[in-house]
Amino acid sequence: MRIDKFLSEAAVCTRSEASKAARAGGITVDGVTVKRADLHIDPETSVVTYLGERVVYKKFTYIMLNKPEGYISATDDPRERTVLELLDERSRRLGLFPAGRLDKNTLGLLILTNDGALCHRLLSPKNHVEKTYFFRSERDVTEEDRQRLESGVILDGELTKPARVALDDSRSGRITVTEGKFHQIKRMLEAVCNKIVFLERIEFAGIPLDPSLGRGEWRELTDGEISRLRSQG
Repeated sequence: MRIDKFLSEAAVCTRSEASKAARAGGITVDGVTVKRADLHIDPETSVVTYLGERVVYKKFTYIMLNKPEGYISATDDPRERTVLELLDERSRRLGLFPAGRLDKNTLGLLILTNDGALCHRLLSPKNHVEKTYFFRSERDVTEEDRQRLESGVILDGELTKPARVALDDSRSGRITVTEGKFHQIKRMLEAVCNKIVFLERIEFAGIPLDPSLGRGEWRELTDGEISRLRSQG
């Protein structure tokens, strides 16, 4: 891989900035100053520094975000605030995108990554990746409602796949689904003549939302969490 491409993919600088830094003696490879940014290196083994700081190569990045209300799950939008605006400038240059979507006013766990193949597997209906939400409803959820939600309701002319519902009280609890239909949880409650008044995703693909993250805060996934994601599907 070329040095300028390496630095660009690491979101350290642009390719033109890498060329300028090389000419100024600001880049070293394995302790040797290089004057050309088009030289090829091994990104896995070469030790590269840029302006005195070591640059560690990562092919993909995986971020856990605690999504707040009022942001849309998109990379850019001319009218709405997007979840990428919550990241720092360097992370925004990594080409990240949401692995799935949360509605504008739905809170909680959202995974951002630039690993397109993994994202495709996580979102493929055939892989049955579980998503768990905490909800509060406008009306009581009866035992009959719970059984209907678990066995499936009709959305878009089809029966939803089996779900799990664990009630904390008559109007709140957790629901786990393996699909990602448009506004699915809200529409499932509407199918039993109820309405969601609060919705937060608290787990995705076996990874729980980090309780230390405040609304709008984020961190990179741990190696264990990344392994769990990659084991899906």
